[in-house]
Amino acid sequence: MKPIIFIMPGQEALGESLLAGGGFEKGVLELRQFPDGESYIRVLSDVADTQIIILCQLHQPNEKILPLLLLVGTLRDLGVHSIGLVAPYLAYMRQDKRFHEGEGVSAQYFARLLSQQFDWLLTVDPHLHRIHALNEVYSIPSIALSAVQPIAQWLSGQVSKPIIIGPDGESEQWASKVALAAGCPFEVLSKERFGDREVRVSVPHVADFLDHTPVLVDDIISTGHTMMQAAAHLRESGMRAPVCIGVHGIFAAGSLAQMRAAGLQVVTTNSIADPSNQIDLAPLILEGLQQFLQ
Repeated sequence: MKPIIFIMPGQEALGESLLAGGGFEKGVLELRQFPDGESYIRVLSDVADTQIIILCQLHQPNEKILPLLLLVGTLRDLGVHSIGLVAPYLAYMRQDKRFHEGEGVSAQYFARLLSQQFDWLLTVDPHLHRIHALNEVYSIPSIALSAVQPIAQWLSGQVSKPIIIGPDGESEQWASKVALAAGCPFEVLSKERFGDREVRVSVPHVADFLDHTPVLVDDIISTGHTMMQAAAHLRESGMRAPVCIGVHGIFAAGSLAQMRAAGLQVVTTNSIADPSNQIDLAPLILEGLQQFLQ
């Protein structure tokens, strides 16, 4: 029997792209709310003894997690073989230590919750800080895929003479990986201080790349301030307005409109459904799924 994919609300486009890759059945689910806000779950597919995949990005997780867990409980009661979670965007990675007295380490608690419910986890470019690998907090088999190749493939087909720009030294490793995969050069913005308050930011070899299209890449775009500041520095150096690429476009209120008003082309993957989506993660996820499905 083919594995069954249940697509949670908000992931319809990516879910259909996964189904188009073949080898899966689409799970049929009735999900709605009672007038008091409680969730109603009904599984309409025959799921007994099947491998289940639930596709659910966890941006704004508090409104998603309870229906997700109720679905898992229903599926377990119906006798499924196993349940895996594909969460292209994985939440609760920020609070990975106790910064202030009395705080909870929510990254650990959330990982414990999901590990108790699922048999495995697949995600894309989780925002890791002091946690270096998912298995440090998740007790189930967990894979963190990288969107480097999908981004590089999109660049190869859509951007003429790209040059990857890292906005600071911390971004050099990420920028170099994308540049290597796309077969293009990369540079990291340099900062030169003149006294306590004056800082000049520039592209080290700007004269060599004035005919290139600068590309800023980051794992998350939220307020967009970092990219807009970097774009301003590039223009001051005589370069074109950059293409801004984010793996996960979580976009604070009004931030995408602000970036576009500044003349920036903003592109994201479809990990979180958004009008800026242009890079499809389905081929990457399908490849990763083969490590879990038998």
